[in-house]
Amino acid sequence: MGAKLLDVITRRLCSHQFAWPRRRPDGRYYQVCVLCGAEYMYDWNSMTRTGRIEPAGPGQAPAVGSHRARRRSNWVPRARRLRVHLPLEYREKGTETWHAGTVENISQSGILFRASEVLTHDTDMELVFEMPEEITGQRNSRVLCQGYIVRAIRGPAAKGSHPNPAIAAAISGYAFLPEEKAEEPAPRTAPSQKK
Repeated sequence: MGAKLLDVITRRLCSHQFAWPRRRPDGRYYQVCVLCGAEYMYDWNSMTRTGRIEPAGPGQAPAVGSHRARRRSNWVPRARRLRVHLPLEYREKGTETWHAGTVENISQSGILFRASEVLTHDTDMELVFEMPEEITGQRNSRVLCQGYIVRAIRGPAAKGSHPNPAIAAAISGYAFLPEEKAEEPAPRTAPSQKK
């Protein structure tokens, strides 16, 4: 009884920061809160969480997210993309040099961004940008993503198109970064009064 009550209290107190949506064996998606571990079904068409997945009790099948295997897949979905215009920094994993780019859209398979420098296909990479609230459930959520390049388009595809190359990257995981605090102004002192 005590554990159940603690679970209810924890659920209500958690501000929920959701990980990238994961795919179930039946093809449906779900998200896991990185703070409390709560799992919710996720609908990519409406980009909303549709309901909490209750943890399995004794003698029941495990919850959908109980498997933690991460496998690369050649599956390319044709689902809704969230169009955004967000600054991003990226680099090849294990290197020191960061490059600037701009996120154009995010889907269940990853992100598409405009790059200042092109990396080669299947390169493991790190990206830093502000994840949209529709995915994380939080505003101002800067994340450090792990991923790899699945496609790179080196030149403008057509006349009048964007001059920078485009990179499509699959996201394999991410971690929330601490909030950047603005520098506080120095305290003002009252002018001294001379007699």
